[in-house]
Amino acid sequence: MTPAIHLLDESDSTNAEARRRAEAGEIASQWIVARRQSAGRGRRGRAWNSDTGNLFATLLTLTRKPPAEAAQVTFVAALAVADLLDAFAVPGVVSIKWPNDVLIAGGKASGILIESGVHASGALWLAIGIGVNLAHAPEGTERPATSLAAHLRADIAYPPPIEAAATVLAEAFAVWQARWDSLGFQPILDAWTARTEGLDGPCVARLGHETLKGHAEGVAADGALRLRTGDGALRLISAGDVFFGSDAHGRAA
Repeated sequence: MTPAIHLLDESDSTNAEARRRAEAGEIASQWIVARRQSAGRGRRGRAWNSDTGNLFATLLTLTRKPPAEAAQVTFVAALAVADLLDAFAVPGVVSIKWPNDVLIAGGKASGILIESGVHASGALWLAIGIGVNLAHAPEGTERPATSLAAHLRADIAYPPPIEAAATVLAEAFAVWQARWDSLGFQPILDAWTARTEGLDGPCVARLGHETLKGHAEGVAADGALRLRTGDGALRLISAGDVFFGSDAHGRAA
């Protein structure tokens, strides 16, 4: 069953709104969607560009999964965003970059931010924040960004309105979540890997305290990136800024 979608004209941040609702004791799974955000956030505290016409959505849900397992929801979210973009984009241009950036023709079109905390019920609340560039892409970003509007199928004149995009996203997420809950993580990881580029080639991982250079060797069973460094050591990376292929060569130079 797809959770209810609450559409707000404006919010400081849909993730912040989800947190407030979780801390107020709400227990029902729900999507919080805003037409505008005044203080959108990305990973590592970065600001998230919030142009009107783009999708800003957060799924608030409770889980009894342990935190390490609950974190696998980021792969579910990436697959749902890819399905949303596939519904409107030119065929074959949507891919995923580890761990959870969704790309269109190599440009970043979406970001995902997962936050969590302990609910009054004792469960873990998750705020699964998703931003999708439907109509506009920010300029001056570290990585090239793009929007769905620049890659629409020939039979589609305009990107979907917020309400329609939120509905498609919510329905796709519900399908992948049901598979995760009933079949475990491996089918999710397999589907995600099939969409993900760069998992067998040059790689640079910029972590909080160090930068690692080497060769990506796929992902571990929990989704961590396997990076073989120049000295032959195998490092498992769960989070970080990662560059693959020709982009990695540039970062390593």
